[in-house]
Formats: sequence, structure tokens, C-alpha cells
Amino acid sequence: MKKFYILMLFIISAVAFGADASRVEKIKKDGTLRVCIWPEYYGISYVDQRTQKLIGIDIDLAGEFAKDMGVKPQFVKSSFATLIDDIVGDKCDIAMFAIGNTPTRAAKIRMTSPHLTSDIYAITTKSNRRIKTWDDIDKAGVSVAVAKGTYHEPVMRAKLKNATLLVVDSMHAREQEVESGRADVFMTDYPFGMRMLSQTSWARLVKPEKTYHLTPYGWAVAYGDDIFFARVEKFIKDIKQDGRLLKAAKNNALEPIVNLK
Repeated sequence: MKKFYILMLFIISAVAFGADASRVEKIKKDGTLRVCIWPEYYGISYVDQRTQKLIGIDIDLAGEFAKDMGVKPQFVKSSFATLIDDIVGDKCDIAMFAIGNTPTRAAKIRMTSPHLTSDIYAITTKSNRRIKTWDDIDKAGVSVAVAKGTYHEPVMRAKLKNATLLVVDSMHAREQEVESGRADVFMTDYPFGMRMLSQTSWARLVKPEKTYHLTPYGWAVAYGDDIFFARVEKFIKDIKQDGRLLKAAKNNALEPIVNLK
């Protein structure tokens, strides 16, 4: 009986090892690393309107990761709303677009060690007289927009005590709500805040006077593949030590939020 249990344990371990190893082996066999991105994330994974090329820190790092594995990156369009389904449904091998590590996401997809950490910021209009400082946001009569599926939704739902939370279907919708005056502010992070300042004439950034809610950003893979996850973690450790992460952050104006620990 003891031999039988030992044999069964060996078989189960072998099957598990084969499942774990399959993604790394498949990537190398295909010569392609499938990378889910959201191509509208300024500084992270973004289509340059002038050149129509993908740019951003996670585009740079996806290229480095693929090169380390001896393959080429293949970018697959995704979004925060479809992220979990895209990973679980094997639409890509890894999602690399500065994904905030939240309990809801971590319950369904496996989050890596962080390479960025951002606080929450607010965008209002230059003409808005109601919002002058961060303390003006959570007041009666103020409307705060967030995009559905982002981590800002549950955070602001828990944080706001007096203002009204407006959950909209897309990133563009939250901008339209604020620009039109239907909402006073929308909540965002450092990279997207920088996008609004650089690409609009009406936006004004409102910063918290002290730390409000720091969120670590990493990448995401499916559960059940320990070998592939370990390979991703090794890459993250390597780029933190050899300077590639800091270089990519500087190249994309994200040095203030880079996580080198």
C-alpha cells in the first residue's frame, strides 16, 4: 500500500510538472511570447499617435523579457475590463500593462512582484471652481467619476463619505463626464494623470497632500503554472538589479513611481 501511494504521488507530481513546464516550452517552441496590453495607457503601453507605434515602459520590458527567453513579443489588445477573462481564457501568456494588485484580481489571476507603485490622483477642469485642493473632493454635491473595472472603483467606493460616486463604462467616459461638467473630478493614477496634462488643454491635476492609497503595479499570469511564474519573477528581479527597469522608467518619465525593491 505504501508503494502504491508513493507511485501515485510520483504520477501526480509528474503531471503537475508537465502542466507547469508546458507554457515555457510552448513559448520557446512557438518562438512567441503573447503579451496582453491596454494600448491606451500613457507611459505604459500606448500607441504613439504620430508614429502609430507602441511605446511605454511595459512595451520596452515586454521586449526585454521576450529577448531573455529567446523569442519575439506578440502584443494582444486587452483592457482592465477584460483582463481576467483574457488571462483565464488563455488569450495571452502574460498581461503587461501596469496592473494594480487588488484582492479581487489576485483571487482570479496571479499577480507578480511590483515594478511600479502609484498613489491616486484626480483630474478636474481648469474652470472648476468647486475643486481647488484634494480636501474639496469628498464633499456633498461633488461628483467623482471612476472607470468600471479599475481599482479606483472599489477604493473610492470605500473612501468617499460625502461625495457622489459615478461609475462609467470606460476611461474615455470619465474624461467626458469631467470635461462636460457633469462630474467634478475623475480618479486616476500617475501615468494617466501625466497623459491628461500633456495631451489636453482643459485638464488640471489635483494631488493628495499626503499619501492617499498606494497601489503596487505588476503583471499578471494564470494560476497553475509555477515554472512560468518563477521565470517571470526572475526577470523582474534581474531588471531591478541590472538597471533595465530604472532605464525604462526614465525613458518613459515614470522614475517617480518606479519600484526597485
